[in-house]
Amino acid sequence: MNDVTHLKPRRRRTRWFVAAAVLVVVLGTSSVVILTRVSSATPVKEAAPPAAETAEVVKTDLSEEEEADGTLGYGDESAVGGRKPGTITSLPAAGATLTRCKPVYGVDAKPVPLFYGTLPFYRDLAAGVDDGADVKQLEENLKACGFGGFGTPDKKFTSATAAALKKWQKSLGLEQTGAFGQGDVVLAAGELRVSAVQAKLGSPAQGEVLKTTGTVRSVQVKLDAAKQGLAQQGAKASVTINGKTTAGTITDVGRTAVEGKDAAGQDDGKPKITVTVGLDDAAAAGSLDSAPATVRFTKDVRQGVLAVPVGALLALAEGGYAVEVDENGQRRLIAVRTGLFSGGKVEVTGTGLAAGMRVVTTS
Repeated sequence: MNDVTHLKPRRRRTRWFVAAAVLVVVLGTSSVVILTRVSSATPVKEAAPPAAETAEVVKTDLSEEEEADGTLGYGDESAVGGRKPGTITSLPAAGATLTRCKPVYGVDAKPVPLFYGTLPFYRDLAAGVDDGADVKQLEENLKACGFGGFGTPDKKFTSATAAALKKWQKSLGLEQTGAFGQGDVVLAAGELRVSAVQAKLGSPAQGEVLKTTGTVRSVQVKLDAAKQGLAQQGAKASVTINGKTTAGTITDVGRTAVEGKDAAGQDDGKPKITVTVGLDDAAAAGSLDSAPATVRFTKDVRQGVLAVPVGALLALAEGGYAVEVDENGQRRLIAVRTGLFSGGKVEVTGTGLAAGMRVVTTS
């Protein structure tokens, strides 16, 4: 489209009037002025344009975003089950952080420490066992706890492995057998936070002892599976918690969709995936352990485009849009094509439109 100031009136006394209207615009409800031709049978006295608010045409970057509700927390809970026979004699406090080599709970007045790893200890380990990845995992943890002497951890259980085990057992006040039992430790991928204590002192040790989570707060969003493309692992997202907005990074995008729930807890017909967003600044969430959050995912980005307030758009009677340029009190219309709407601004292109011009706007 070109400059539309040349539009010819249908009659000599036909002129443009501005009719106020409200137009629902993508990503928000904004006021948009609609131009319409109004014909009068009697002469209309021309008056100077009333003073109006103007805004600068700017060259900027715009991004289209979509919001989703989430929850600040420490992630999903996992149960810690006791595998060692005996009686519970010590337990951690809820909220405690558990780290490698340190006791998780006690059985018969002996500590059951935390080891890191992902392969469950599925057998007892001692001299003569077949080579296996579980042996290497054991040696990696012994070395991390300060008990080496067997060289680089590998799959072979040697006399040096047994010697390191005995030293580790001695440090814990355990019987120095040089053998490792499946229930001698709690295994986790990394540090744990105690979210709830299930067992009681004096109860049998074989059973559910604790519930744990990760130690880093993040925001989990139940996102419509159909919108999975909004979330890309490693991409940035904006997170608002308790009125404060901070930057976040998408750390995990679920690949399994589950039944979506509405406010009444009923299936809403929209399967959901779980998206986890880490906080770039953990302090931004304050001291809250849990809180509602809003996450804004970026759908599209336009760089170096001309933009005006949405309220500067004029919907023409002939169709399309224009903006009214104010040049030292002289006004003219320039036809524009709209692009991305974002944060109360809209991308526009039009012949003769340039950054620095001022346009009449309602907001």
